Amino acid sequence: MKKLLFLFIYCMPIALLAQSVDRTKAPAPGKAPLIQVGNPVKYTLANGLQIFVVRNTKLPTVVASLVINLDGVKEGDKAGVADMAGQLLKRGTTKMSKEVLDEAVEYLGGSLSTSSLSATASSLKNNFPKLFELMSDVILHPTLAKEELEKVRIQTLSGIESNKDNADAISNNVMNKLVYGSNHPFGEMATTKTVNAVNLDDVKNYINTYWKPNMAYLVFVGDIEPATAKALAEKNLGIWKKGTTISQQFPKPIKPSSTYVAIVDRPASVQSVVAIASSVDLVKGAPNDISANVMNNILGGNFSGRLFNNLREQHAFTYGAYSSLTPNRQIGIFSAEASVRNEKTDSSIQEMLYEINVIRNNKVGDTELNRMKNYLSGGFARSLESPVTIANFALNIAKYNLPADYYQKYLTKLAAVNADNVQAAAKELLSPTQMHIVIVGNAKQISKGLEKYGPVKYFDIEGNEVAAPQEAKADASLTSELLIEKITTAMGGAAISKIKDVQLIGKVNIMGQSLDMNQKLLLPGNAIQTMSMGGMVIAKQAVVNGKYEMSQQGQEAPITDEVKEGLDESTHLVPEQTYVSKGYKFAIVGAEKVEGKDAIDVELVTPSGKKSHRYYDATTYLLVKTMKSQEVPGRAAVVQQEYFRNYETVEGVSFAKEATIDLGQFKMNIKYNEIKVNQGLKLEDLK
Repeated sequence: MKKLLFLFIYCMPIALLAQSVDRTKAPAPGKAPLIQVGNPVKYTLANGLQIFVVRNTKLPTVVASLVINLDGVKEGDKAGVADMAGQLLKRGTTKMSKEVLDEAVEYLGGSLSTSSLSATASSLKNNFPKLFELMSDVILHPTLAKEELEKVRIQTLSGIESNKDNADAISNNVMNKLVYGSNHPFGEMATTKTVNAVNLDDVKNYINTYWKPNMAYLVFVGDIEPATAKALAEKNLGIWKKGTTISQQFPKPIKPSSTYVAIVDRPASVQSVVAIASSVDLVKGAPNDISANVMNNILGGNFSGRLFNNLREQHAFTYGAYSSLTPNRQIGIFSAEASVRNEKTDSSIQEMLYEINVIRNNKVGDTELNRMKNYLSGGFARSLESPVTIANFALNIAKYNLPADYYQKYLTKLAAVNADNVQAAAKELLSPTQMHIVIVGNAKQISKGLEKYGPVKYFDIEGNEVAAPQEAKADASLTSELLIEKITTAMGGAAISKIKDVQLIGKVNIMGQSLDMNQKLLLPGNAIQTMSMGGMVIAKQAVVNGKYEMSQQGQEAPITDEVKEGLDESTHLVPEQTYVSKGYKFAIVGAEKVEGKDAIDVELVTPSGKKSHRYYDATTYLLVKTMKSQEVPGRAAVVQQEYFRNYETVEGVSFAKEATIDLGQFKMNIKYNEIKVNQGLKLEDLK
């Protein structure tokens, strides 16, 4: 009985409290907590190198990062030299070659990296002194060898070439050039021409000009005593000679007098990358920087933002829409971005501008504002668990000349942000009438109606203004039946029927790996294609004597109707000849430019209902490209394009000796070095 009475009395206050709470209303935010942000130990060497040490003993590891205190570098007609210099730094020193240096770092179980404005080393505590010595040698005595520069150049050019097919990279490059201008460091773009213009003297001049101890911060984070860190720095970097300090003040970019639309035509795109951007006068530590951050996060800083909710949740235009607001000592940038279906490009721009106008013209509600402030304060509090955060805070205070208690007071200032502050930040920083609307997509499908947002201009992938693309038109007298006849003639005509078997042998390059390609056809109706490495089959697809097979790394793939249709096509030299009899729909729908040449655009619909496009050279009628797209749950549509080049006639029949399968960021290049026909192949040879 006493126990029951005790439980009743114990629970009564809780029950009474529950009755007094109105659960239909969110609780009001509490008073912002006082945050104790740890202070790093600071030193300054005689040569001006500023050192920050954040000790953390949770793990027996240490990380050292050297950061050059610059916002950017004007590179002009040598754009790319800074990044190339950063890569070249760790490619050997006057004491050891790149191979010896790499082996030394690996032996210590550490990592060592360099960039245009930084160098970082990390390892276990016991190995760190030796690793830091290697890092210091890289900084003070880089070889900067010509042969290594050429290797860096090849890698850089490869990256530029890859980005030519990356719509996101194109959008980012063009957006920066238009927002900042080509004469501003932030608007410069490395191109094949500028990278090829870089020589060893340019790299040495860059390092000698900007890599100076009195222009750098050195940060130690991990299980290391401050006095030990200082001693390591003095021993290894104390001899680094002080240089002339570079004072940076770049000209402010001029905003457009009115919003305009910049289209980068990419005919192969089935979706558009849309970016709405402008420069902003915003620096960390400014009176409105915290309010501006709250404003941007409400607009589109994450998946709970208004842009995401509008374009994805309400309209299903995209898988994600976001905005970013980046402060900078020189000039900041605002951008709102989304990848959308071609047919929804116009509507997406309209909704993005709508949300920008709403946050400028209407005050945010208390519920939405409090939810965002709680989200940001929670993220800030969690970030304090990492010692790297403390180091970054110290760097920001030094770099931006912030008050020493800036981060201690962050949560208090965040809690004080109100709806008026958010709206004021939006009005000051977002100018819908002076925006750059950059679109990378198929101009033919997206350009109509965009002029209502402002003048429509066209640019190439390097951000140079160009004339509007001329729409290619197919010959009106050309029917589907006549086109198939011309394709058959182009492929060899009567000679096709004389081919009984074919073997194509070549190489496939995938992500730097070279594989053997072997394709055999036994006509009619049998084909096998294998990719192998060192004699081991990596991938195989075949249809032999009516049996279908597809596998990758020994794993069988399901054989669907779509797979069967594709395999059946592979058993014919001219599959177009079979389309009518098999119930395919083969219809001319227009014309496009393919690698600079006019091509006839044909829509192909298989009996299973799968659509694709085939493009035939308007002069030769040879197949030059195919394209199909596939929806992937949770992602944007995946587009597969295959290009066919370098046709060669063998026994009167045309064969493409080169092909490229392009999936955007993933490419597969095929080159056939042998084409054999009528060898007398039999079914047992198709293994």
